[in-house]
Amino acid sequence: MKKEHPQAWLTIGELAKRSGVSVPTIRFYEEKQLIWGIRTAGNQRRYQRAMLRRIAIVKAAQQVGISLQQIKTTFSSLPKQQVATKKDWQQMSQQWQGQLDQQIMMLLQLRQQLDQCIGCGCLSLDQCPLRNPDDCLAEEAMGAHFQEILFMLNQKKEEVE
Repeated sequence: MKKEHPQAWLTIGELAKRSGVSVPTIRFYEEKQLIWGIRTAGNQRRYQRAMLRRIAIVKAAQQVGISLQQIKTTFSSLPKQQVATKKDWQQMSQQWQGQLDQQIMMLLQLRQQLDQCIGCGCLSLDQCPLRNPDDCLAEEAMGAHFQEILFMLNQKKEEVE
């Protein structure tokens, strides 16, 4: 039987310090099944070093607006209670690319419209694209200035595939 290196497991304090999150956050992530650990005979938590990567991904995903529920769902595609491979992480990250592309488009559109709407001041429920986001014409086209951006994003996506 292979004996594990003692540095392979981290205490909750070590994991918190090395990942840059608090101990309560580590417990919260474990409760939400984003990370996992084991209990020693003395009932102390121990975590594999691989949990550092999971925590880093959670933090990065949250910074771009991906919810903990979405992260958990995506993590469910990774091997259960095993260390994920580079290929596993790449497949997982591809699941978020489409969502992030949509968020980028929405933010670009909002940025373009914000100056116009603040300058106008109307915020009309009938005409304002910020106040009336379900405008039926908005579903047909995003406007000429967004078509080029959308084309570039789609072209980049096809290159990756």
